[in-house]
Amino acid sequence: MAITSKPRVRVPAQAKAGEIIEIKTLISHEMESGQRKDSSGKTVPRDIINSFEAAFNGKPFFKADWFPAISANPFQSFFFKATESGEFTFTWKDDGGSEQKATAKLTVG
Repeated sequence: MAITSKPRVRVPAQAKAGEIIEIKTLISHEMESGQRKDSSGKTVPRDIINSFEAAFNGKPFFKADWFPAISANPFQSFFFKATESGEFTFTWKDDGGSEQKATAKLTVG
């Protein structure tokens, strides 16, 4: 199953120089672990988002590798020290090779 949902990202629009901001992300995905069986007894193939990466102005600063124990519709929250204005890029990749991206701008003043 390809990642088809639009991710939700919450980033403050503005921050003071040196301020630590919280970033929250959420994406809808069933996150099939590969442990379950269907009604005919066949194992349902694993299909999870296996990596998440956040970059600021093209430079990665946060990466998470996810495994089958991650719940459906994974939520990720983390912190970032604002030093300059720019754009965040968030990337989710799944087992099938599909990728979903989201962006958000930050103004430091």
